[in-house]
Amino acid sequence: MVQDDLDTWFPRGTQVAGQRIGVVVGGSLSKGLQVKLDAHTQIEDLAVGRYVVVRGQSKRFFCMVKDITLDSTNPSLRSDPPDLSDPFLREIYSGTAAFGTVDVTPMLTIGADNQVMPVKTIPSHFMAVDVATAEDVNAVFGDEDEQHFNIGAPLELEETQINVNLKRLVERSIGVFGKSGTGKSFLTRVLMAGIIKNNAAVSLIFDMHNDYGWEVSDERGRSAKGLKQLFGSKVSIFTIDEQSTLRRNAKLDFAIEIGYDEIEPADLTMLKSTMDLSDTMIDSAYALQKEFGRHWIKSFLDALNDDPEAIDEIVQKRNLNMGSVSALARRLRRFERFDFLNPNGAQKDSVQQILTTIYNRQSVVLEFGRYGNDLVAYILVANYLTRRIHERYIEDVEKSLGDKNMQPPQLVITIEEAHKFLEPQIARQTIFGIIARELRKYNVTLLVVDQRPSAIDEEVMSQIGTRVTALLDNEKDINAVLMGVSGAQSLREVLARLETKQQAIIMGHAVPMPVVMKPRTYDENFYQAMLGNPVRAGKNKLGSNKNDRRL
Repeated sequence: MVQDDLDTWFPRGTQVAGQRIGVVVGGSLSKGLQVKLDAHTQIEDLAVGRYVVVRGQSKRFFCMVKDITLDSTNPSLRSDPPDLSDPFLREIYSGTAAFGTVDVTPMLTIGADNQVMPVKTIPSHFMAVDVATAEDVNAVFGDEDEQHFNIGAPLELEETQINVNLKRLVERSIGVFGKSGTGKSFLTRVLMAGIIKNNAAVSLIFDMHNDYGWEVSDERGRSAKGLKQLFGSKVSIFTIDEQSTLRRNAKLDFAIEIGYDEIEPADLTMLKSTMDLSDTMIDSAYALQKEFGRHWIKSFLDALNDDPEAIDEIVQKRNLNMGSVSALARRLRRFERFDFLNPNGAQKDSVQQILTTIYNRQSVVLEFGRYGNDLVAYILVANYLTRRIHERYIEDVEKSLGDKNMQPPQLVITIEEAHKFLEPQIARQTIFGIIARELRKYNVTLLVVDQRPSAIDEEVMSQIGTRVTALLDNEKDINAVLMGVSGAQSLREVLARLETKQQAIIMGHAVPMPVVMKPRTYDENFYQAMLGNPVRAGKNKLGSNKNDRRL
């Protein structure tokens, strides 16, 4: 292979795929393997998160670099380093008296027949260690087909693909995490595109900042196509701010309207921290509902304006706290600034319209327009709609127990600022916590997008099947993402050293092993791939790999 070919496949300064870097000199199954680097191996070319393969006697061990160390045979070299200005002395010392080692974690084993298996043993001493090749990566992640979708490439192996199992991706909840500015929305859009393109599920996306529907601008001001532009009739755009959607020239399908009479005290539970609602205020809301019935909000607020003495009688009758009732009224009046709420009752059934669209196997992107930065509006609408959609799903799944053809389609509900819905104080009582724990029992799972995973309830985090994580620099957030993950200690260093942009680690239910990747670029080539013919099994950029050995 000539140098120009090498530069095409691997940037200068990196180890070439298949090149030997050292040999195994120690380690264990629980702590990983120690590899002594060969004299010719440039330690600066290695990096945490890189993939290497140990060539055992009967199998290959697919491993991840977790640490890099400088070592020496003579401790005195540290206190009295030699003068290496002489090239001859440098050659003598480098790789012999002074050398490098890397700690690697075995992730999977690949048999002689390319069968991928979990790691249950380790290679023997002095087995050769090579940089992973495209063949090694393809043996693990296989080919893109109708059930597997390309979401990116391993670092330094950009001609290969990481193909997630879409069936396994949607059957448990998904998490996309990373600090602000790391590209969480673009990662989420790639995942959603794969799910929609391959009909793995129908999506309901609560689009807080109008990032998914028609068009979005990146941080450089460049426009990118939304899911509606990519998939046409497969996606419908709903909104709670019709004017905002029309100003952006988005193709609007339906404007959401909710009546005061449709809001129940249970819908306020999700707003306890956001609206500073106390338990006493929530109890007062239930009492007022019993007193006024379905129209309790409007009747209560009108009575305060027109007949305050009637409220005094209700407070005494129901043994309520007048201070809490007055505070509740002040908070409910905040709803008056939301144009999508109608005090006199909605003129159209928004829940039924969404359900009809979903049952027709069309994904729904619900835009929030100017209300996107108002957490009260976002949480109120997302909770209100999700509670009722979930209730309908429970009914229909139970009705379909004798006939699978009657089952509603698999639904993935996407929420941003997820910790606001799933914080420990409320997660066990709210609809989103219930869905996360159900594990697709009623054909509904979540895709949670958040920059503060440590603020999400631990039980909910433990139920997130697949986690796609960009850079996190908070120790609590890193611990939360890695909770319950095998080999978490080795992944901790990898996660903390990701690039700010265009790097992420995916782990969990939809991939055979954790892998650091460069996410697929969301550009014109991606658009064409989404609009083109489905990728045929057994084909990829590097050639044929017909035996699908993945999950």
